[in-house]
Formats: sequence, structure tokens, C-alpha cells
Amino acid sequence: MSRSSKKGPYVDERLLKRAKEGKGEKGKAIKTWARESQIAPEFVGKYFKVHNGKNFIEVFVTEDMVGHRLGEFAPTRTFRGHGQVVKRIIEKT
Repeated sequence: MSRSSKKGPYVDERLLKRAKEGKGEKGKAIKTWARESQIAPEFVGKYFKVHNGKNFIEVFVTEDMVGHRLGEFAPTRTFRGHGQVVKRIIEKT
């Protein structure tokens, strides 16, 4: 279920404040655990380090990302393929 349009989008106030202060450059990305926060237009051109449960993944925000969640760009699971074909030795009896 989506958030009520009456309430507006959820943007973490602390992230918005840091982005407006001018933080979020290449060397000093804004570190966050707020994966559920939506990307506001003020975030465009900023670097974020989004926590994926184990590490912080660096994300550069572009215009196309506005409206999406920060967590969408820091995957929590590693895809290792759909299994491997294992050669089985068929024993002749």
C-alpha cells in the first residue's frame, strides 16, 4: 500500500538538512541508514552512502532517481546465478 497523498512523500528531515547544507560531495558522502526515504529534488548531484545491512554502498543521485527510494539503489542480496549444472558420475552396476 502506498503512502497517503495527503501526507506527502516521506523524506528524512536529517538527510534533507544535510543536503541543503552542501554536504554530499565525492569525498564526503552523506552516510545513512534511512533506506525508506524518498529521493527529493534537493538530492540531485549528491553522493550518499546507503547501508544495505552489511556495507555502505555509494550512490550518486541523478534526476531520473527523484521519487524513488534510496534503498532501491543499494541491493541487500547478492545474486549468484540460478544454480550450476553439476556433472554427476553415473555408476554402472
